[in-house]
Amino acid sequence: MNKLLSLILLVLFVGCKKDKETKDVALNLKQYTIEQFMDNEAVGGGSFSPDNSKLLVSSNRSGIYNMYTVPTTGGEFTPITASDSSSVFAISYFPNDERMLYRADGNGDEIYHIFLRDTDGTITELTPDEGARASFYGWAHDGKSFTYGSNKRDKRFMDVYEMDISNMTSKLIYQNDEGYNLNAISSDKNLLALSKTINTNDSDIFIFNRTDKSLKKINENQSSNAVQDFTLDNQSLYYTTDDGSEFSYVMKYNIATGKKEKVLEKSWDINGIYFTHNEKYMVSFINEDAKNTIEITEMATGKNLELPDFKNGSITSVGFSRDETMMRMYVGGSNSPSNLYTYNIETKKLHQLTDVLNKDIDANHLVTAKVIRYKSFDGLEIPAIYYLPHQASADNKVPALVLVHGGPGGQSRQNFSSLTQYLVNHGYAVLAVNNRGSSGYGKTFFQMDDLNHGEKDLQDCVEGKNWLASQPEIDASKIGIMGGSYGGYMTMAALTYTPNEFAVGVNIFGVTNWLRTLKSIPPWWESFKDALYKELGNPHTADSIRLRRISPLFHTDKVTKPLIVLQGAKDPRVLQVESDEIVEGVRKNGVPVEYVLFEDEGHGFVKKENQIEAYSRILKFLDTYLKKENEPIDGEIPSKEIEAETN
Repeated sequence: MNKLLSLILLVLFVGCKKDKETKDVALNLKQYTIEQFMDNEAVGGGSFSPDNSKLLVSSNRSGIYNMYTVPTTGGEFTPITASDSSSVFAISYFPNDERMLYRADGNGDEIYHIFLRDTDGTITELTPDEGARASFYGWAHDGKSFTYGSNKRDKRFMDVYEMDISNMTSKLIYQNDEGYNLNAISSDKNLLALSKTINTNDSDIFIFNRTDKSLKKINENQSSNAVQDFTLDNQSLYYTTDDGSEFSYVMKYNIATGKKEKVLEKSWDINGIYFTHNEKYMVSFINEDAKNTIEITEMATGKNLELPDFKNGSITSVGFSRDETMMRMYVGGSNSPSNLYTYNIETKKLHQLTDVLNKDIDANHLVTAKVIRYKSFDGLEIPAIYYLPHQASADNKVPALVLVHGGPGGQSRQNFSSLTQYLVNHGYAVLAVNNRGSSGYGKTFFQMDDLNHGEKDLQDCVEGKNWLASQPEIDASKIGIMGGSYGGYMTMAALTYTPNEFAVGVNIFGVTNWLRTLKSIPPWWESFKDALYKELGNPHTADSIRLRRISPLFHTDKVTKPLIVLQGAKDPRVLQVESDEIVEGVRKNGVPVEYVLFEDEGHGFVKKENQIEAYSRILKFLDTYLKKENEPIDGEIPSKEIEAETN
């Protein structure tokens, strides 16, 4: 009894202490500007130099992504490129010298080219074909060449080329006439693992033998199959599949015998695995309730490596040096942008290379996401990620936003978002919903929105709003909806088809005319086009009737709530005309509409000055029309904002 009483008192003490800490944060909470939030640095990638002394990374510290090196034991970033227009993203050091590869496109048009940066600083464009798109596939195991894809021959399909790095000449090694996707190449370069998309749920896997030109399908049933990696001896192929299961697991396929063996299964999707250079380790990525879990297995023993404990942070990605002695890893969470570390596996030495959170921001003032679940209209359980402002309480109710991810088929994850934290810091609760059709929750859930977009998935978002409205800290009369791409479509669908549910809408490059979008798919998406048609509908058939019905552009007369639209002029996926026309249509209703157009952005805003403009405009819009800090006098309708173009 005494032990039970002590336990109860301990629980009460911890709870009271936690409540006090929460109240202290709320009382002392600072509100930060968007400039302060965007002064967080974003760092990505991490290729080890041949001697493991440096990492090659991408960073937006200059306001635009450029390429840098940083010592693996910590130290200053050294700028390698200094672009002030197109973003530059590092690909890799060369395996045996300090030459570098990087990619860049034309301000977001997604026509990527591959560039060589020589040791003397000379830049050479390796894939100069105008209008052709190039994608780096990987280094040959011997380090003497690399493979890449290019659609210079046929804009619809990515052929496979091998580039000899001794003279930087390339040759075609696989002509892709059938719309296959290259996923892996064996270490002897004879076997190519290809996939063919059936629909957005399912793919077939093939092995192409360059010697005898044979093509062999290895999966038996239609399911979600994804190539992962060949074994070093070229005898087996590892792949993930959900055949006979709700979640993806790992299979090993013996190429000579056709024998299959299940090697790894979890209660969530295993999103991928890969082997380190000499197959000492296998790295596995598990999508555990919208959060990455990483396991590193030593192949000789079958045991998992014991990784450093980061307490409140989690490892989001890892990469290995070619000699398999060092790892680089990113560590972060919903309330912390990811920092870059290196870890020496033999000495156990850990080095933090970045501290990307702006020093002006108190980390205690950021909000940790909470995974919640609510019932939709038909009883289906919908997972969501909830951010509640520190200042929110039953006595201080706050406005809220339903946030919808991109896709279709995307997933809201427990990752850091400057925009989300900025809005939460300024007193907006955010519920990032994973409506039916989202990935990560089993294939049945994933397929539930096929051919009913803007219908049941929209109702899931409405029920998310109803869940918010039932929370004691939320002002039920002030709930809006926001999203980008597919999420932008859901925003417009909500304002159009459920016009009385949400108080405002924030549409970030959202699809508004499915007929046009599906007809104007970029040519390099040819291998995926039929899959999109199967999920959404074929605009060239009778499906066009339904596609027109679910396209908000044709029903703008129903929109009665304030709207802000943000768009990149170079966007190849959602064309600028989509946003131009939805703005024009809604303005005819006398509804307050703001339009923010960036001439130098594509599908997603990557330049800091544009992000600052975009996010500050969103907050100002929400303060005016959702929080209503600037209430119109005597019922006067606020004047429409003029279009803001940022060059």
